[in-house]
Amino acid sequence: MPTFEKTILEAKSNRKALTQVDIHFAGDSGDGMQVLGMRFSEASSIAGNDLRTFPDYPAEIRAPQGTLAGVSGFQISFSSHSIYTQGDQFDVLVAMNPAAFTVTIGALKKGGILLVDEDKFVKKEYEKIGFSENPLLAPEMQQFRIIAIPLTQLTLKSVENIDLSRSKARKCKNMFVLGLLFWLYNRPLEPTKNWIQHRFKSEPDLLAANIQALRAGYNYAITTELFTEYYSVEKAELAKGKYRQVTGNQAIVLGCLAVADENQQSLFMSGYPITPASDILHEMARYPHMGVKTFQAEDEIAAVGAALGAAFAGELALTATSGPGLDLMGETLGLAVMVELPLVVIDVQRAGPSTGMPTKVEQSDLFLALYGRHGECPVPVLAAKSAGDCFDMVRLAFKIAVKYMTPVILLSDAYIANCAEPWKIPSSEQLEADTLEIHYHQESENFAPYKRVLDTLARNWAIPGTPGLEHRIGGLEKKDVTGEISYSAQNHEQMVRLRREKIKRVQTLLPSLELIGEDSGDVLVIGWGSTYGVTLTAVQQLQRQGHSISYVSLLSLYPFQEALEGYLKQFKHIFVVELNDGQVCQLIRAQFLVPAVSISKIQGKPFLVQELVDRLSQFFAPALS
Repeated sequence: MPTFEKTILEAKSNRKALTQVDIHFAGDSGDGMQVLGMRFSEASSIAGNDLRTFPDYPAEIRAPQGTLAGVSGFQISFSSHSIYTQGDQFDVLVAMNPAAFTVTIGALKKGGILLVDEDKFVKKEYEKIGFSENPLLAPEMQQFRIIAIPLTQLTLKSVENIDLSRSKARKCKNMFVLGLLFWLYNRPLEPTKNWIQHRFKSEPDLLAANIQALRAGYNYAITTELFTEYYSVEKAELAKGKYRQVTGNQAIVLGCLAVADENQQSLFMSGYPITPASDILHEMARYPHMGVKTFQAEDEIAAVGAALGAAFAGELALTATSGPGLDLMGETLGLAVMVELPLVVIDVQRAGPSTGMPTKVEQSDLFLALYGRHGECPVPVLAAKSAGDCFDMVRLAFKIAVKYMTPVILLSDAYIANCAEPWKIPSSEQLEADTLEIHYHQESENFAPYKRVLDTLARNWAIPGTPGLEHRIGGLEKKDVTGEISYSAQNHEQMVRLRREKIKRVQTLLPSLELIGEDSGDVLVIGWGSTYGVTLTAVQQLQRQGHSISYVSLLSLYPFQEALEGYLKQFKHIFVVELNDGQVCQLIRAQFLVPAVSISKIQGKPFLVQELVDRLSQFFAPALS
């Protein structure tokens, strides 16, 4: 048998089985780290693993090469069991230059693999970031398995038969690394080959070069015997069904398409590009064949105005933005509350204020979503807890909007928007169960535009152009039932209380609040949004240690789910985990008069599991002594 084939067979039979692997890719913004991470994620998803990813990149399109400010990273955890975070530390670090090494080396596990491009670890490069000597030679590096290969030169050699410029050829080195890691962890090559063929179908030279670099990396790992061990991670025991990989932004689009299709409604989306929400409009624009109408406006004011106009015309309407855009939408949202029209607003939160750190995660728009309009102007505010959950939450937002004839704000964030996970595609039966409850005016006789449905207090949806349903809209206060302009003091107070009560009744449509753990005890941890996975993991770890601790994740921030008040009374101590300066904690203290304690982080980064375990363990420590 030829040596090459014999090596492959031996490797396949001698692979060491692992239950979970965490890998971090880091390099310059132009090194293709996001592509590298996404392709490895896709291959792992197809291999049947559960996975979580964390793309982390700078706001600048191209920061100076080799600088700390320009480091782009992508972290993935893939496993043979259910996981909820991308991992605190990693088993493998791919560092394409000294800057990437410096930013990330602190989180590489002892004994972990450090894979570097030795062509970049030269004096010119490491002096840029303040090293006088090659950092790989430092004594503390002996705790890692360092694999330094001339990655740039190997990539150039692998594509030398193709007529490419040197700069374009160098860009293939992420594929070389990908091929190498595919061999190391027994990932399939075909999905990435298919992606390359689609991505570069109009550029045959780049298509051929990327596939050659991918194969070259794979073969290099085999023939050079770089690794003393090779690994496999078995399929995870996920619930039976058909899965695909989604990010939060993709899941929002799929949820919108599903709710429109199942209810045979037209869908309109307007928006203005803003990080990290732009992908929602980009993705939605791919579906004109499904009757979707998209409109890129000149600013967020125009975007929300167009969406409200579409809602007035009888369309399912949404817009997506981030914090600075939500600032600008406040006045039109107030108009939507006054005229009582259904509108969904997606706020993909980022670190602020002002421009802030636009590619970094934060949950600091909550007070803006709750109170960022003048007057008494309540709207339901929901929060998605994961990428896959965005599909369900945007459908819930539409259900609330049309049933209660109100704008609804759905909070996501930069972490959820970009991270990926396996998502079980729902069956048609599951989707059919989510029929929208829409109340149209059917008869023109005795038409009263603000006559209300008794159980929801919502007015019916009167579509313009329908004979006999002509009525006045606008921002001036309305007289109940008739909708006439009214300056009556008593009517204004009645309408303010009526609009508030209508939103309070949204509670009846909200899913039950899921309590993880015992229904009473020492500690209740409350989270919301993207803190779900990391908080759940930390709480489960403490539960396994025998501590009396339970957890709830809030999907509605206004109104709160009805069961929350009862749970707060069943626990001695309340902790609230969030990526802001304690906004939900303040709400819980004010509304329920309990001495909740805030655990907050405002660094543009998600919590680590160990951070939460350490913070919560401080409470339990006295009982152990």
